[in-house]
Amino acid sequence: MSSFTVVYDANVLYPAPLRDLLVRLAMTGLFRARWSDHIHEEWMRNVLKNRPDLTHAQLERTRQLMDSNCHDCLVTGYEALIEHLRLPDEGDRHVLAAAIRCGADAIITCNLKDFPNEVLSQHGIEAIHPDDFVVNNFDLNGARVLEAVRKHRASLKNPAMDVDTFLDTLLKQGLPQSVEILKNYKVAI
Repeated sequence: MSSFTVVYDANVLYPAPLRDLLVRLAMTGLFRARWSDHIHEEWMRNVLKNRPDLTHAQLERTRQLMDSNCHDCLVTGYEALIEHLRLPDEGDRHVLAAAIRCGADAIITCNLKDFPNEVLSQHGIEAIHPDDFVVNNFDLNGARVLEAVRKHRASLKNPAMDVDTFLDTLLKQGLPQSVEILKNYKVAI
């Protein structure tokens, strides 16, 4: 397993298609994915607020599956760091604190402006958009990324998705560069 460690921000775990892709990628061993109970609570709270058709029990099952499929993913013991950190959105300090605590190299987030480089670089951390993160991993090992993407699409049963619909879904998740690359490998996914 790689020593490159990332913390997933709640905003990349909120939308199910993006969350599922990122968890599948974490299972490739190309990097170590980490998150905290606080990050779990944040994405789950927001999903429940916007999706009244879902239950807490359903999301708790998703949480348990994430934790059981990604070895050593939960970061603990970071809480004392939170009050000493300054970010544009104070509500994001727990993410940076978790990243510092686990020695993360990067935070994967859609809100790059909330994690300014001048703050993160003091801790040897960078903020990376999920689209750039997927592309970077593809550059490292395209075969593993394609296998993760294939498994992700194959797991979609209700409803099943053809490749074009699947790629369109990823595009809607803000992954245009990734989709452009994946279009060249439709037969593999």
